[in-house]
Amino acid sequence: MDKRLAGKTILLGITGGIAAYKAAALCSRLIGLGASVRVMMTEGATKFITPLTLQTLSRHPVATDVFDERDAAIVQHIDWADSADLAVVAPATANMLSKMANGLADDMLSTTLLATTAPILVAPAMNVHMWEHPAVIDNVNILASRGVTFVEPGSGQLACGYVGKGRLAEPDEIVEAVVTMLVGPRPLAGKRVLVTAGGTIERIDPVRYITNDSSGKMGFAIAEAARDGGAEVTLVCGKTEVTPPNGVNVVKVESALHMYDEVMARLPQIDIVVKAAAVADYRPAHREEHKIKKKSEALTLELIRNPDILHAVGAWKEGQQGKRKLFVIGFAAETMEVEKHAMDKLARKKCDLIVANNVSEEGAGFGKETNIVSVYSPQGLVEHMPKMSKRAVAERLWLLATTRMNHLAEQGDGKGTKE
Repeated sequence: MDKRLAGKTILLGITGGIAAYKAAALCSRLIGLGASVRVMMTEGATKFITPLTLQTLSRHPVATDVFDERDAAIVQHIDWADSADLAVVAPATANMLSKMANGLADDMLSTTLLATTAPILVAPAMNVHMWEHPAVIDNVNILASRGVTFVEPGSGQLACGYVGKGRLAEPDEIVEAVVTMLVGPRPLAGKRVLVTAGGTIERIDPVRYITNDSSGKMGFAIAEAARDGGAEVTLVCGKTEVTPPNGVNVVKVESALHMYDEVMARLPQIDIVVKAAAVADYRPAHREEHKIKKKSEALTLELIRNPDILHAVGAWKEGQQGKRKLFVIGFAAETMEVEKHAMDKLARKKCDLIVANNVSEEGAGFGKETNIVSVYSPQGLVEHMPKMSKRAVAERLWLLATTRMNHLAEQGDGKGTKE
């Protein structure tokens, strides 16, 4: 029987959103893993699901009122704050995020969250436009900067009728985040990771540019998985279709030259580089100051080569000559002879691993929620991954990467080799 959370006390805060009903399943799953769960509900939450339901599942009284002190020997919100190994807020409304970010304490849950020194995990749920509102984004960033961990909301049909991001993550996803925070593993703890994502923009004139179909989703998934693995993550991203993950240092760039400068300047402080961005190989030789007017039937545009960022990173790595170890993961988006081109790219650009995919395959490539990839090392194919979510690909990639890094470290220490 899986009792990974045995001996752990979890404070489960439920706020007033329609997704509050999912908290019952979350509570049940946590208890099934051996945790002791203490539930706090806002007044709004009690309109969606009854305290009796959570009391029955948790086998503990449910706290709803900061002035309802049932035991004269303790102050309940302080006692629960002190006893928690982890505080989980699921669902977390925009209102609760604002309270947490601004230090408000006007109900039992917000008061207890101010008093606890335990780690905090937040699973937001709200309308897509609320989730994308600048005030909510600012509050999330403030909380992330203070060390609060987020389980990002999912995309889909929302209770309000909209379709978009804002749906509460599924209970199993939240549970896995809880397990990771309380019992590990965090294989990237102490590592500084730089991830590039999205497409670059090469300006022709003020209103036109050259770009590609990259959405940034794969790079964002890699950055998010690295963050959850304990790494300090810097995300250098160009043009993207989705919002960057919380809890990482985001550096926005536009052109290949801009991305090159930002990446190379940071290499001395980085342990792992994942080059997932789709960088334009060429840029216009001359950028017009004003919009080009239509004057003739044909227009010739002269293009010149952009710097090869992955090649430059590999060359920098080789030039360190043992002074600093840098692990480099490249990406190769191909349409034919995938293995041949991937292995050639890995060798030329001094990568430790390269992730290759055939972007013409159904379910792989730009803009999709899924990917189909093969991972290669200098020795050849490491693993082929069938179609799966980009987040699942990212998690598997980090497992392969950490395994290889550990192997290389052992070789460097003279372990595992015959005398």
